[in-house]
Amino acid sequence: MSAFGAYFRLARVGWILVREGVISALPSEGLPPSVSLAKSFVGMFARKRSKYQKRSDRLAQAVERLGPSYVKIGQFLATRPDVVGVEFADDLSQLQDRMAFFPAAAAKANIEGSLGRSITDLYASFGDPIAAASIAQVHAAEVGTSGGPKKVAVKVVRPGVRARFAHDIEAMYLVAHMQERFMPASRRLRPVEVTKTLEQTTKVEMDLRLEAAALSEIAENTEKDPGFRVPKVDWERTGRDVITMEWIDGVKMSDVEGLRAAGHDLNALADTLIQSFLRHTLRDGFFHADMHPGNLFVDSDGMIVAVDMGIVGRLGKKERRFLAEILYGFITRDYIRVAEVHFEAGYVPGHHNVESFAQAIRAIGEPIHGQPAETISMGKLLTLLFEVTELFDMQTRPELVMLQKTMVVVEGVSRMLNPRFNMWKASEPVVGDWIKNNLGPKRIVTDLKDGLKAAVKLAEAAPEIAAQTEKFHHQLLHMSEHGLRFDEQTAEAIGKAEARHNRSAKVALWIIALTLLYIAWMVS
Repeated sequence: MSAFGAYFRLARVGWILVREGVISALPSEGLPPSVSLAKSFVGMFARKRSKYQKRSDRLAQAVERLGPSYVKIGQFLATRPDVVGVEFADDLSQLQDRMAFFPAAAAKANIEGSLGRSITDLYASFGDPIAAASIAQVHAAEVGTSGGPKKVAVKVVRPGVRARFAHDIEAMYLVAHMQERFMPASRRLRPVEVTKTLEQTTKVEMDLRLEAAALSEIAENTEKDPGFRVPKVDWERTGRDVITMEWIDGVKMSDVEGLRAAGHDLNALADTLIQSFLRHTLRDGFFHADMHPGNLFVDSDGMIVAVDMGIVGRLGKKERRFLAEILYGFITRDYIRVAEVHFEAGYVPGHHNVESFAQAIRAIGEPIHGQPAETISMGKLLTLLFEVTELFDMQTRPELVMLQKTMVVVEGVSRMLNPRFNMWKASEPVVGDWIKNNLGPKRIVTDLKDGLKAAVKLAEAAPEIAAQTEKFHHQLLHMSEHGLRFDEQTAEAIGKAEARHNRSAKVALWIIALTLLYIAWMVS
């Protein structure tokens, strides 16, 4: 039944995309003749009004009909231009995560169920919703303190959203498996792994305790940073379905005129924003991955306050060093070093030629050095870099793609505040300091410490490794003498899997037949 439901939901998604004109608006360049013909055919079923809309508007209309799960799916895919293409990712990035409010009574029931206490016990007052998105909505409330009532923001998970997403993700898995099976060229992008990442990140976002933990971690990391902070979490009133946090009085960064009227220095804000993001990325390896201007406020003290920490990104030491060496290599025009870093990190397979890869890197770097610094986009640079690496079989690195996408957004906000924003000049204090501490003599000491720790752990595990090796050796000898045998459970599992495969194929044929009958009925 699960497989049948997935096929049915996929057919519904396809029909809505056809009716809203999304399919007919997709580019036809490079498509096989049979696919182009099919695309022209389904275009006949699009609503007439959709033919006069932009593709992004058609997509927004389709996603609105599909429901809140698909808003979240669309926003996730907007961070993966390597999977959906740059133009389609731009369209998806324009999706507005604004949904209808759900009743305050349902929000109160969610809070009481999550925290095990009554609303009157938790809050001095609890107001109507002020903002709603695909996963949760926000209410203004007050809590009692020794100094009197204190205003707070209360974020509550939308009722039923977990069950709805669990059903909708099945259709995504179906598409991913079909893509890997019938489109061999797409396997490099690992669509099933991408879907797993989507499922994991959304599950994390639906557990507001984890968002509270992210806020707490960022707060600790940035405690002494100039010009940046996040709201404080009220842990007593935070659970799986609710997070209570400090109310932020400030001007949204999307309101440039409001910032100017409040007397804030827009150029300084632009520098602080990019420097804060790079500190989080390079120093901490933990960054807010949804820093669009609607999630950024400036308070009365001129501090940037970032909210909505549901989507975050992490980079390991290797990835941080990789990023810093790439940026430094482009600045110094050391293209061989940039190429070597890719090979050392294992991102580009070793059978490729380093010099040939460096030549491709040069094709990106040289045009940049002929431009004024304020016109050079770091995000665009990374986008071009990832496009080139595709030619050299670089496997998709989700953490790097998320970093690149977030950097594009942050850089865009900085340029919105200051149209002549010089990304490289603003970044130099942070990147230069990190390079000095991590790519110079200090790096050798750090690597020696890490190597020593690894050696100690290996020594501690040596007895267990030896025992496992001896056990494996005996198993190999037994197999060489008696052959490889399946136990009854394994044989039964293989039989069930084969039967499931055959049933799925039959179900798919029935779904296709019923869909064609439905279309024929609609036309008639």
